[in-house]
Amino acid sequence: MPQKSDPELLVKMAEEARKGRLSRRDFMNFALAAGIGTSMASGFWTTKVAMAAPKKGGTFRWGIHDGNTSDTHDPGTYVTRQMIFLAHQYRSYLTMINPDNSLGPDLATSWEATPDAKQWTFKLHKDAVFHSGKKVTAKDVVASMNHHRGEKSTSAAKSLLTSVTDIIADDDHTVTFKLNGGNADLPWLMTDYHLAVCPADGDGIDWKSGDGCGPYKIDSGEFGVSWSLSRHDGWHGEGAYFDKVEMTILNDPNARQTALVTGDVDCVSLVDLKTLALLKRNPNIAVDNVPSGAAITMPMFCDTAPFDDVNVRQALKLSIDRQEIIDKIAFGAATMGNDFHLAPVQPYFPEEIPQREYDPDKAKSLLKKAGAEGLSVSLSTADSVFSGAVDMCVLYAEQAKKAGIKINVVREPSDGYYSDVWLKKPFTAVSWGARPTPDVMFSLAYKDDAAWNESHWQNAEFNKLLLQAKAELDQKKRAEMYHDMCMLMRDDGGTIIPFFNNFVYARRKNVMHGENLAASWSCDGARAPSRWWFA
Repeated sequence: MPQKSDPELLVKMAEEARKGRLSRRDFMNFALAAGIGTSMASGFWTTKVAMAAPKKGGTFRWGIHDGNTSDTHDPGTYVTRQMIFLAHQYRSYLTMINPDNSLGPDLATSWEATPDAKQWTFKLHKDAVFHSGKKVTAKDVVASMNHHRGEKSTSAAKSLLTSVTDIIADDDHTVTFKLNGGNADLPWLMTDYHLAVCPADGDGIDWKSGDGCGPYKIDSGEFGVSWSLSRHDGWHGEGAYFDKVEMTILNDPNARQTALVTGDVDCVSLVDLKTLALLKRNPNIAVDNVPSGAAITMPMFCDTAPFDDVNVRQALKLSIDRQEIIDKIAFGAATMGNDFHLAPVQPYFPEEIPQREYDPDKAKSLLKKAGAEGLSVSLSTADSVFSGAVDMCVLYAEQAKKAGIKINVVREPSDGYYSDVWLKKPFTAVSWGARPTPDVMFSLAYKDDAAWNESHWQNAEFNKLLLQAKAELDQKKRAEMYHDMCMLMRDDGGTIIPFFNNFVYARRKNVMHGENLAASWSCDGARAPSRWWFA
C-alpha cells in the first residue's frame, strides 16, 4: 500500500477500535497486512486509540442554557435548548447527524426511495424498546409523524410534512412515506428535533409521560430547573457511556462559567465569549469552537408598519456593521451573515452573491424614499438568546444612529422569551440551530404558511422555487434555485442575519470525545451524553 494512504486507513481503523469493534490484536494484524509498520501501528494505537477509547461509568453533569419553566414534553412545541437537548437523550429519531455531519441511522437501520423520490421506505431496528419496556414498532413511528400533520395540528414541524400524503406501517419494522412530490431530502428531514418517536396511544401519541426509546431514561426532573437521567439498558445504538446524566438549567452565563470552573458541572453548552480567552488558559478546561450553520436572526414582521415597506427593511439591513459585531460581540467566533439563511459550511451556499456592507448613507436614502426619516423602532432581546445578545443589539443601535435610525433595545426576561416574545413582537433577536439542508430551514421559517415564519414574509416566487427545488434531482439546477431563493431573502425578506455563530462550549479536561464534533447543535449535535465519556 502506498505510504500516503496509511494515515487515512489508520484513522478509520482507530475509529472502529474506539467503538469497540476492533481489538488491539486485530488492529495490529490488519495494519501489518496493509503494509503499515509495527512501530507506526503500535504508536498510533497508544496515542490515538488506547488513550481515547470510550469507557463506561460516571455521572455526566451538564449545564444547559436556554430553558424555561413553560417548556413541555410535546415534540410539536420544542423550541428551547432545554427541550431539544433533553429530547436527544430520552427520545430517538429515524435518522441522526453523525459527528462528521454525515447522515446516519438511529431507529431506522436503512432507507430507500423510488426513482422519483415520491416514496421512501425505512427499515426499523428490531431490538429498539421504549423505557417502559414496550417494543418500538412501525405504528409508533406512524403515530409520531402524524402528530405533526393534519389541519388540527399546532406543531411547529407541520410545514415540514405538508408534502407527505400518507404514512403506512407495512409491518412491525417497515414504514413507508408517500409524498405528493419528490423529496430527495426526506431522510435528512427525519433528523429534525421535533420528529421524535413517541409511543403510540390510541389515535395519537403518549408524549406527556416522558417515555422514550433514547439512550437515557428520565428518572426525575422539572422544566426550567434540572433533570436526572440514567442509561437505558435497552438502547439500540452505540455509546451511552455514562451511567447517569444530570442536566441543570443555567440561563445566566456567569453561573454557567462558574459552575464549570469550580467543577460543579462537567460541561456547559454555551461559553460567555467575553471570557473565552481567560477560560482557554485554565489547565482543567477544554474549549470546543465549532463553525456551524446556526444563525442569529433579527426578524421584522413584514405585515406590520413600518416593516411592511421593503425600503425600511433594506435600510435596517444596511445599518448594521456585521464585522464590528463579530469582532466585539462574537470575538471572531462567527461567520458573517448576508441576510439569507444559508451558511458557508452548508450545502448549496451561493458564494457568488455579493456581501452586504454597512452603508448608513444608502440607508438614509431608502428611508427618505419610504417617507420614514427619523425612524424609531423597538428591538426585543434577552440574555438567553446567546451570550452577548443584549450587547449586540445595543451596538447595533449605536451603528444605526448614523443612518438616522433610533433603535430602542428592550431587554426581555429570559424565562418565557420564546413563548411570550418571539413570534409575538414585531422586531426581535433570535438564535436558530443549524438545519441539515436548505429545504428544511426554508420550509421551517420562510415558507408562507410555516408556523415559524418569524418575519411574516410572503413571497410567491420564493414559495414556487422552494417547491420545485425540493423535487429537483439535478444538483446544478437545484443549486441555481437555492441561489435565487437566497437573493429573494436578501433583497425582499424581513430578516437581518448578522452572523452564523460558532458553537462554543467547554468541558472539564477529563471529558473525552471523538475526533469530530457535529455542527448541527452545540455539544456534538446535542448528543454529548451518548457520545462522550470520562477519561
